[in-house]
Amino acid sequence: MPRDVKIPGPDHPITVAATSAHVVVRVGERVVADTTRPLVLSEAAYPPVHYVPIEDVDPELIRRSDTRTYCPYKGEASYYSVVTPEGEVGDAIWTYEEPYEAVGEIKGHVAFYPDRVHITIDPS
Repeated sequence: MPRDVKIPGPDHPITVAATSAHVVVRVGERVVADTTRPLVLSEAAYPPVHYVPIEDVDPELIRRSDTRTYCPYKGEASYYSVVTPEGEVGDAIWTYEEPYEAVGEIKGHVAFYPDRVHITIDPS
């Protein structure tokens, strides 16, 4: 079944911008991600989201889940859970592995749900 694909525009703007902010993501005391190369995606009236290069995420602490969602502006999202000796935080991370052209810069990046992990952003 074909999916609805929408192009960002004046009624639903989306911008992706590089920033030099220092972003650290933790679960408990464990650092899951640490980067000075995030992208900031601003979409319509939603809060801005920092996308972290997947290379700056500790691969020992994440496990791919079976969850998939769809955004008509960005494409199909897949998810990761954060797994530590203290427990698992399900579907705490999402990524668009093949994002639509309008947001193609986020390919190779992941984002974190701020209600499931602790995100510190130092604007530098």
